[in-house]
Amino acid sequence: MPAKPLPEIIVRPAPGDRRRAIVQAGSLTFRAALGRSGRSSRKREGDGATPIAAMRILYGFYRRDHGAPPRSLLKLIPIRRWMLWCDAPGDANYNRPVRIPFGKSHEALTRDDSLYDICLVLDWNMSERKQGAGSAIFFISLVPATRPPKAAWRSTGATWSGFCS
Repeated sequence: MPAKPLPEIIVRPAPGDRRRAIVQAGSLTFRAALGRSGRSSRKREGDGATPIAAMRILYGFYRRDHGAPPRSLLKLIPIRRWMLWCDAPGDANYNRPVRIPFGKSHEALTRDDSLYDICLVLDWNMSERKQGAGSAIFFISLVPATRPPKAAWRSTGATWSGFCS
């Protein structure tokens, strides 16, 4: 039987810590880390908040040098050493992938801490970019979950490949 995409992934606040959440994807449930400021309905660049919003999963990135990609119905793009993500609100490339060399504010997609080994790009401020409304929201696997990451929303679970296939 062919794989079917999930109609939705539900993220609820976890009790006791505004920086934690519970993610439900089909029959799977796991813990998640939110931004350092918890959730917000008024997301702004640099606020450390996770937006309260419905977001489509657009596509994903994976580190080919760290293993094979999970089986997925999503388009998965191999991360190359030259790939960056522009998070400079005043730049025309804001909230888009860019290449090395890039002189404005950015994040490297190849990291020593393996944070972006598998990374899904959500449709936050992507289709209709608004300056200062916050750059990309990534859904990533992060193990172990010891602290909320720098970016606004990053999932922490043992794996996400189970609900992408």
